[in-house]
Amino acid sequence: MMSTTVFLIQILILCSVPGIFSEDIIVEIAQGKLSGSQETAIVSGTPFYSFKGIPYAKPPVGELRFKAPVEADSWEGVRDATVHGNVCPQFNPITAVYTPGSEDCLFLNVYSPNLNGSLPVIVWIHGGAFLFGSGNDDLYGPDFLISKDVVVVSFNYRLEALGFLCLDTEDVPGNAALKDQVLALKWVQQNIAKFGGNPKEVTVMGGTAGGASVAYHIISPLSKGLFKRAISSSGAPACDCLYPYEPKKRAFQLGKLLRPNQTEIKDTEELLTFLQSVPYDQLVNVQPRILTSESVSNVLLKLQYFTPVVEKDFGKNKNFITKDPYDSLKGQNFNDVDVMFSYSSGEATLLTELLETSYIDLYNTYREMFVPSKWIVSLEPEVNLELADLIVDFYFGNKSIITTEVIPEFIHYDSIVGLAYDIQAFFRQVSDRLGTYFFKFSYFSSRNQYGQAGLKYGLRYASHFDIEFYLFNPKSLNLTLEENTEEYTMVQNITTAVTNFAKYGEPSPSGSLGVDWPKFTKKSLAYVNFGTTLESSKGADEKDMKFWQGLYDHVKKIKGLSSGWRSVLSFFERFW
Repeated sequence: MMSTTVFLIQILILCSVPGIFSEDIIVEIAQGKLSGSQETAIVSGTPFYSFKGIPYAKPPVGELRFKAPVEADSWEGVRDATVHGNVCPQFNPITAVYTPGSEDCLFLNVYSPNLNGSLPVIVWIHGGAFLFGSGNDDLYGPDFLISKDVVVVSFNYRLEALGFLCLDTEDVPGNAALKDQVLALKWVQQNIAKFGGNPKEVTVMGGTAGGASVAYHIISPLSKGLFKRAISSSGAPACDCLYPYEPKKRAFQLGKLLRPNQTEIKDTEELLTFLQSVPYDQLVNVQPRILTSESVSNVLLKLQYFTPVVEKDFGKNKNFITKDPYDSLKGQNFNDVDVMFSYSSGEATLLTELLETSYIDLYNTYREMFVPSKWIVSLEPEVNLELADLIVDFYFGNKSIITTEVIPEFIHYDSIVGLAYDIQAFFRQVSDRLGTYFFKFSYFSSRNQYGQAGLKYGLRYASHFDIEFYLFNPKSLNLTLEENTEEYTMVQNITTAVTNFAKYGEPSPSGSLGVDWPKFTKKSLAYVNFGTTLESSKGADEKDMKFWQGLYDHVKKIKGLSSGWRSVLSFFERFW
């Protein structure tokens, strides 16, 4: 590995934009030299060094498509690192926008306030339901975190079928995107010292699908030793939308969709050869449905088409996971790291318009949609309908027809069943062994871009994604932030909590945030609510949690369950 050499060639350039200046910054890493720039954080005015579009893997094209990533090649000369690399091909179902991007999209970004330091490092994993998103500063400007004296890293990983196709073969066992993340973390270990970061003080942090990714890294043997602490927001492997249903069968269904009116492919190698030859844009926003219910299901909070899977074990220590996450937790097979997790008060608020225009009608027509997807595929239809009646009675007072009048109740129901219950359940188990902290994000202001949808119904909820607008400066949205405002105070509280955790392993050491913040355990159920003020409490959404555990107990009594489903039930029995 090359010696740590930082060449600072500082050329002052007068600029027409106040507070912005340009500077040529050269950093040499194992792959070669990078030319970065210097930027200034909004509000705080903190100067920091920026290196964008750094390749951490070879382009996953041709025969590398769908496979585990390969380390990037070196380059000659000085590589420009002042602009972001390509984003991965994607379709955003919230905005209905297709972004072609490029398959050559495995790039990362590094932001540092001090190239000669040895600072804690926060590696951000973006969310987007494993369907859309990137690590770029259009949404994830590092301004707020960088002001807390940490190094920030963000990156892209493959999405949808390109990132999660599973053929149950040694070459394509699934989870290519999660292995992209592992390779990015390895890159950080090898290179972050050149940017003033301490490779022994790495915290991996993610939101939504990124939060679920963080939880997966906690249980993956491939991720062992790559980070010291983990922060997961609004995601966990057990969440309903991430339940992997027949992934290999889905891959063959994908081939069938892309070869209409042709002989159906039956051979795995033939299927792989075909799918590697298809233009990548045909692999984005495809819907290889297996279940009839998928034609009406909510793709954001119900079954998705391509998700993390349990890989077939070929015995070469290359698998991301080979056990169901439930089994890994029961067997205490997870990495020894400090953990902080959170979810928002109204995760499903971003779905308000969809509820108004279509989903409420669908839920009334297909009553079983109230039941978690992982139950629907395991139980008889009459059992699912019985469970649906119990759920409707609990949340809606046994109304035979659900209307827009109960949208507030519906948002609460969907927030719990879609995310909150499974998140608490997952992290309850790791709290037995790992130092764990929990907070619920309930704050509302104009920065809550997705929570605004609830105002029509008098709701001031924090929605899915909303916390990220307090962690990062989303440059593309031009959100203003003024000192001495309530929003500024919340930005300071959130970023102080996560950077304290990254530095010290606890979010409020010695009560520095002005609140007592004990560890979360099965016994204490302690958490801090981030509302207008910070308040320490116990038993978040306790009534809902007990209701869902009661349903699990009810289902356990049903005869004829598969052994795998009984394993799931016994897993949850340990929590409550």
